[in-house]
Amino acid sequence: MSGLHHIEVWVDDLDGAISSWGWLLERLGYAVTAQWPGGASWGDGGAYITLTTSPNLADAAHDRRRSGVNHLAFLGGTRAEVDAVMREAPGRGWTPLYSERYPHAGGPDHYAGWIENAAGFKVEIVAEAP
Repeated sequence: MSGLHHIEVWVDDLDGAISSWGWLLERLGYAVTAQWPGGASWGDGGAYITLTTSPNLADAAHDRRRSGVNHLAFLGGTRAEVDAVMREAPGRGWTPLYSERYPHAGGPDHYAGWIENAAGFKVEIVAEAP
């Protein structure tokens, strides 16, 4: 058996992460499945995503350009749905990336948007094939 079970993201500012990530995950169809003083999880019936307060606060800021995970890519539905997420994202704590090449920054046959939150986490929202 193969497949992704869950992703755990350690964050310095849990409230800020829940504000930006929570909006995005719920906008993409995930629902809160658990909450506790140091974190929260969102799921969609399959793999789930957990945000947890890092045990090493202030050791070093997150830098997606260093070794490790660069970004997470989520299915965003139709092209119109991806466009809607990209329009709403700036008001929810996310900064669009590669705007000058949107929606084809990944190539002419790849319709997606990239956003980054204040903590430096990058997310790609990918449209289904037309």
